[in-house]
Amino acid sequence: MYRRFLSSCRRSFSSSSSSHAEGKRSVGKVVKYLVLDGYSEDGRKELMQGGASTAGVLYENMLRNHTPTPCEVDIVYPADDNFSLRIADIEQYDGVAWTGSSLTIYSGECNVNKQIDFCKDVFMAGIPQFGSCWALQVAVVAAGGVCMKNPRGREVGISRKIQLTEAGRSHPMFHGKSTVFDAFTSHFDEATHLPPGGLVLAGNYHTSIQAATINHLNGSFWAVQYHPEYNFYELAMLLRCRKAFMLQNGYFENEEAADRYISTLIKLHEGGGTNQRDEKAAFHLKWQLGIDHDLVDSNVRCLEVSNWITYQVMGTNRTTQN
Repeated sequence: MYRRFLSSCRRSFSSSSSSHAEGKRSVGKVVKYLVLDGYSEDGRKELMQGGASTAGVLYENMLRNHTPTPCEVDIVYPADDNFSLRIADIEQYDGVAWTGSSLTIYSGECNVNKQIDFCKDVFMAGIPQFGSCWALQVAVVAAGGVCMKNPRGREVGISRKIQLTEAGRSHPMFHGKSTVFDAFTSHFDEATHLPPGGLVLAGNYHTSIQAATINHLNGSFWAVQYHPEYNFYELAMLLRCRKAFMLQNGYFENEEAADRYISTLIKLHEGGGTNQRDEKAAFHLKWQLGIDHDLVDSNVRCLEVSNWITYQVMGTNRTTQN
């Protein structure tokens, strides 16, 4: 499970530590990412048994697809009992990315608290951070903010009408993004009070903080509450995993309706506009569900992470906080 990470730890840290001290990447250097898969081992097993990819794999694929140069990605599992990393171990990385998780940020459990502590270490090290959903909550709490259960319940499936704030419209995370957009999502909890150094960049009716940046200690964390790493297929598999909960809480009238919706998402993935014929074939499905290019086009859907890579990871002065 830790093979890729352990092999990478055998490499020398000296040159990367020097690069961090100067706040610059060496020209031609392979970009190196550390991905924190926030799920517990049981949570990962549930996803895989339901046909979904693990969160770490989704993030690895997204980073590889949107990094314009060669890159290396190491995945670790900070909720596991045997997780242990020192600051010296992470100095080799150009960026640290956090996934979602089914854990609860305010539970006080050990597998949660050690993730919060590790986030503090990354802030101290000054390495740029990015993440989805759970990641935003970890960043908020690590820097001194507050998260709570959303009184409106679980936001799941598609977050509608996410709107950039005035700060968000001018922030580099959203360079090229529409002022209002939809995104894939699944979360119970939300950030309610940002810490000092936090800035709200987007929100919607259901969740007032859908995106934020947090400057803390020596580092900066760009985070979104939604999931740019999902596609229609992965959303379908996640809903399959959560189907019993969704039926119990009235998201679907009955199991047949749930299965029909999941099947539609799979069909959208299979005919998601990779060519003109596919796009025409999927038109009626997109029309029925109100689907636009902000969900179909991965370059639009993942623009936030692309901008993080451009401005934070590959920027000539990464020590500048935004």
